[in-house]
Amino acid sequence: MGVLVVFGYGPGISHATAERFASEGYSLALVARSADRLADGISRLKASGIDATSYQCDAKDPTMVRSTIARIREDLGTVSAVLWTAFRSGGVTDVLASRPEDIERVFDVGITGLLTCVQETLDDLKSSPGAAILVANGALGEHTTQADTFSKLLDNDGVSLENAAKSKLVGILAERLREFDIYVGEVTIAGSVKGTATATPTAIGPAEIAETFWSLAQARDKTRVRIAEPSFV
Repeated sequence: MGVLVVFGYGPGISHATAERFASEGYSLALVARSADRLADGISRLKASGIDATSYQCDAKDPTMVRSTIARIREDLGTVSAVLWTAFRSGGVTDVLASRPEDIERVFDVGITGLLTCVQETLDDLKSSPGAAILVANGALGEHTTQADTFSKLLDNDGVSLENAAKSKLVGILAERLREFDIYVGEVTIAGSVKGTATATPTAIGPAEIAETFWSLAQARDKTRVRIAEPSFV
Protein backbone atom coordinates (compact mmCIF):
# COMPACT_ATOMS: atom_id res chain seq x y z
CA MET A 1 0.00 0.00 0.00
CA GLY A 2 2.75 2.48 0.85
CA VAL A 3 4.65 4.01 3.75
CA LEU A 4 2.99 5.61 6.78
CA VAL A 5 5.17 8.02 8.76
CA VAL A 6 4.02 8.39 12.37
CA PHE A 7 5.39 11.61 13.87
CA GLY A 8 5.13 11.80 17.65
CA TYR A 9 4.83 8.04 18.13
CA GLY A 10 3.45 6.91 21.48
CA PRO A 11 1.69 3.89 22.99
CA GLY A 12 -1.86 5.21 22.54
CA ILE A 13 -3.43 6.80 19.47
CA SER A 14 -0.40 6.57 17.22
CA HIS A 15 0.32 2.94 18.10
CA ALA A 16 -3.26 1.89 17.41
CA THR A 17 -3.34 3.83 14.14
CA ALA A 18 -0.02 2.34 13.06
CA GLU A 19 -1.46 -1.13 13.70
CA ARG A 20 -4.59 -0.28 11.71
CA PHE A 21 -2.64 0.93 8.68
CA ALA A 22 -0.22 -1.98 8.89
CA SER A 23 -3.18 -4.35 8.69
CA GLU A 24 -3.90 -2.81 5.29
CA GLY A 25 -0.37 -3.41 4.05
CA TYR A 26 1.39 -0.15 4.95
CA SER A 27 5.05 -0.10 5.97
CA LEU A 28 5.63 1.86 9.17
CA ALA A 29 8.15 4.55 10.10
CA LEU A 30 7.85 5.51 13.76
CA VAL A 31 9.29 8.90 14.74
CA ALA A 32 9.68 10.21 18.29
CA ARG A 33 12.12 11.99 20.61
CA SER A 34 12.36 9.10 23.06
CA ALA A 35 14.53 6.14 22.09
CA ASP A 36 12.94 4.07 24.85
CA ARG A 37 9.43 4.79 23.59
CA LEU A 38 10.45 3.84 20.07
CA ALA A 39 12.08 0.60 21.23
CA ASP A 40 8.96 -0.32 23.17
CA GLY A 41 6.78 0.42 20.13
CA ILE A 42 8.92 -1.70 17.83
CA SER A 43 8.76 -4.55 20.36
CA ARG A 44 4.99 -4.32 20.77
CA LEU A 45 4.39 -4.25 17.04
CA LYS A 46 6.77 -7.15 16.48
CA ALA A 47 4.79 -9.15 19.06
CA SER A 48 1.74 -8.55 16.86
CA GLY A 49 3.60 -9.70 13.76
CA ILE A 50 4.19 -6.19 12.42
CA ASP A 51 7.54 -4.86 11.27
CA ALA A 52 8.37 -1.18 11.76
CA THR A 53 11.42 1.06 11.55
CA SER A 54 12.14 3.71 14.18
CA TYR A 55 13.71 7.16 13.87
CA GLN A 56 14.65 9.44 16.74
CA CYS A 57 13.80 13.08 16.01
CA ASP A 58 12.68 16.25 17.78
CA ALA A 59 9.58 17.45 15.90
CA LYS A 60 10.24 21.08 16.80
CA ASP A 61 13.54 21.11 14.89
CA PRO A 62 12.94 21.67 11.14
CA THR A 63 16.43 20.49 10.23
CA MET A 64 15.93 17.22 12.09
CA VAL A 65 12.48 16.75 10.56
CA ARG A 66 13.88 17.20 7.05
CA SER A 67 16.80 14.84 7.60
CA THR A 68 14.56 12.22 9.21
CA ILE A 69 12.16 12.21 6.29
CA ALA A 70 15.12 11.89 3.91
CA ARG A 71 16.30 8.83 5.86
CA ILE A 72 12.82 7.32 5.81
CA ARG A 73 12.60 7.79 2.07
CA GLU A 74 16.02 6.21 1.62
CA ASP A 75 15.18 3.24 3.87
CA LEU A 76 11.53 2.57 3.02
CA GLY A 77 10.71 4.40 -0.18
CA THR A 78 8.11 6.98 -1.12
CA VAL A 79 6.03 8.39 1.74
CA SER A 80 2.34 7.93 1.01
CA ALA A 81 0.74 8.91 4.33
CA VAL A 82 1.59 10.95 7.43
CA LEU A 83 0.09 10.69 10.90
CA TRP A 84 0.97 13.71 13.07
CA THR A 85 0.36 13.23 16.78
CA ALA A 86 3.31 15.31 18.03
CA PHE A 87 2.49 18.32 20.17
CA ARG A 88 4.13 20.58 22.74
CA SER A 89 2.94 19.85 26.28
CA GLY A 90 3.38 22.58 28.85
CA GLY A 91 5.67 25.58 28.63
CA VAL A 92 2.99 28.26 28.75
CA THR A 93 0.51 27.78 31.55
CA ASP A 94 -1.01 31.26 32.01
CA VAL A 95 -0.70 33.70 29.10
CA LEU A 96 -0.88 36.64 31.50
CA ALA A 97 2.16 35.34 33.36
CA SER A 98 4.17 34.59 30.22
CA ARG A 99 6.42 36.92 28.27
CA PRO A 100 4.70 37.66 24.95
CA GLU A 101 7.97 36.99 23.10
CA ASP A 102 7.96 33.44 24.53
CA ILE A 103 4.49 32.60 23.23
CA GLU A 104 5.79 31.70 19.77
CA ARG A 105 7.40 28.58 21.25
CA VAL A 106 3.99 26.94 21.65
CA PHE A 107 3.77 26.71 17.86
CA ASP A 108 7.14 25.06 17.17
CA VAL A 109 5.80 21.49 17.08
CA GLY A 110 2.17 21.75 15.97
CA ILE A 111 2.75 24.44 13.36
CA THR A 112 6.43 24.68 12.40
CA GLY A 113 7.08 20.96 12.76
CA LEU A 114 3.91 19.86 10.99
CA LEU A 115 4.37 22.32 8.13
CA THR A 116 8.00 21.25 7.69
CA CYS A 117 6.88 17.63 7.50
CA VAL A 118 4.20 18.42 4.93
CA GLN A 119 6.56 20.45 2.74
CA GLU A 120 9.26 17.77 2.92
CA THR A 121 6.91 14.92 1.97
CA LEU A 122 4.87 16.88 -0.56
CA ASP A 123 6.48 15.54 -3.73
CA ASP A 124 6.09 11.98 -2.42
CA LEU A 125 2.46 12.55 -1.52
CA LYS A 126 1.69 14.08 -4.92
CA SER A 127 2.88 10.89 -6.59
CA SER A 128 1.03 8.50 -4.25
CA PRO A 129 -2.57 7.48 -5.01
CA GLY A 130 -4.68 7.83 -1.88
CA ALA A 131 -2.13 10.07 -0.16
CA ALA A 132 -3.20 11.37 3.24
CA ILE A 133 -2.07 13.70 6.01
CA LEU A 134 -3.78 12.85 9.29
CA VAL A 135 -3.57 15.04 12.39
CA ALA A 136 -4.59 14.31 15.96
CA ASN A 137 -5.69 17.34 17.94
CA GLY A 138 -7.12 18.28 21.32
CA ALA A 139 -10.39 19.97 22.17
CA LEU A 140 -8.73 22.75 24.20
CA GLY A 141 -8.28 24.62 20.93
CA GLU A 142 -11.99 24.73 20.16
CA HIS A 143 -13.66 28.12 20.03
CA THR A 144 -16.07 27.50 22.90
CA THR A 145 -16.49 28.89 26.39
CA GLN A 146 -16.12 25.36 27.77
CA ALA A 147 -12.72 24.93 26.13
CA ASP A 148 -11.58 28.35 27.35
CA THR A 149 -12.71 27.51 30.89
CA PHE A 150 -10.83 24.21 30.85
CA SER A 151 -7.73 26.00 29.57
CA LYS A 152 -7.78 28.25 32.62
CA LEU A 153 -8.59 25.46 35.09
CA LEU A 154 -5.83 23.22 33.74
CA ASP A 155 -3.30 26.03 33.26
CA ASN A 156 -2.86 24.86 29.68
CA ASP A 157 -3.07 28.10 27.72
CA GLY A 158 -0.10 27.15 25.55
CA VAL A 159 -1.63 23.82 24.52
CA SER A 160 -4.92 25.58 23.80
CA LEU A 161 -3.22 28.08 21.50
CA GLU A 162 -1.32 25.32 19.70
CA ASN A 163 -4.47 23.22 19.24
CA ALA A 164 -6.39 26.17 17.80
CA ALA A 165 -3.62 27.15 15.38
CA LYS A 166 -3.04 23.54 14.33
CA SER A 167 -6.70 23.08 13.47
CA LYS A 168 -6.60 26.19 11.29
CA LEU A 169 -3.46 24.91 9.57
CA VAL A 170 -5.22 21.61 8.86
CA GLY A 171 -8.06 23.46 7.14
CA ILE A 172 -5.71 25.59 5.06
CA LEU A 173 -3.67 22.56 4.01
CA ALA A 174 -6.85 20.69 3.09
CA GLU A 175 -7.86 23.46 0.73
CA ARG A 176 -4.42 23.92 -0.82
CA LEU A 177 -3.71 20.22 -1.32
CA ARG A 178 -7.12 19.14 -2.59
CA GLU A 179 -6.11 19.93 -6.19
CA PHE A 180 -3.31 17.37 -5.87
CA ASP A 181 -5.70 14.74 -4.52
CA ILE A 182 -3.92 14.74 -1.16
CA TYR A 183 -6.39 14.24 1.66
CA VAL A 184 -5.90 16.22 4.90
CA GLY A 185 -7.97 15.34 7.94
CA GLU A 186 -8.08 16.01 11.65
CA VAL A 187 -9.51 14.04 14.56
CA THR A 188 -10.15 16.17 17.64
CA ILE A 189 -10.26 14.22 20.89
CA ALA A 190 -12.47 15.76 23.57
CA GLY A 191 -11.54 13.91 26.72
CA SER A 192 -8.98 11.33 27.75
CA VAL A 193 -7.63 8.26 26.00
CA LYS A 194 -7.44 4.78 27.50
CA GLY A 195 -3.95 3.69 28.47
CA THR A 196 -2.70 7.21 29.21
CA ALA A 197 -1.83 8.69 32.60
CA THR A 198 -4.91 10.93 32.59
CA ALA A 199 -7.43 8.28 31.47
CA THR A 200 -10.82 8.33 33.17
CA PRO A 201 -13.26 5.41 33.49
CA THR A 202 -15.04 6.63 30.33
CA ALA A 203 -11.85 7.29 28.32
CA ILE A 204 -11.89 6.84 24.57
CA GLY A 205 -10.28 3.68 23.21
CA PRO A 206 -7.26 4.21 20.93
CA ALA A 207 -8.64 1.63 18.49
CA GLU A 208 -11.76 3.77 18.00
CA ILE A 209 -9.62 6.77 17.11
CA ALA A 210 -7.45 4.64 14.81
CA GLU A 211 -10.51 3.36 12.97
CA THR A 212 -11.73 6.94 12.57
CA PHE A 213 -8.43 7.95 10.99
CA TRP A 214 -8.58 4.99 8.61
CA SER A 215 -12.19 5.74 7.66
CA LEU A 216 -11.40 9.40 7.00
CA ALA A 217 -8.47 8.47 4.77
CA GLN A 218 -10.71 6.17 2.77
CA ALA A 219 -13.84 8.33 2.48
CA ARG A 220 -11.87 11.59 2.01
CA ASP A 221 -15.05 13.64 2.39
CA LYS A 222 -14.57 15.36 5.76
CA THR A 223 -11.73 17.52 7.00
CA ARG A 224 -12.57 17.43 10.71
CA VAL A 225 -14.15 14.86 13.00
CA ARG A 226 -14.64 15.11 16.76
CA ILE A 227 -14.64 12.16 19.16
CA ALA A 228 -15.79 12.85 22.73
CA GLU A 229 -16.09 11.08 26.03
CA PRO A 230 -19.69 10.81 27.27
CA SER A 231 -19.00 13.51 29.86
CA PHE A 232 -17.95 15.99 27.16
CA VAL A 233 -20.30 17.84 24.83
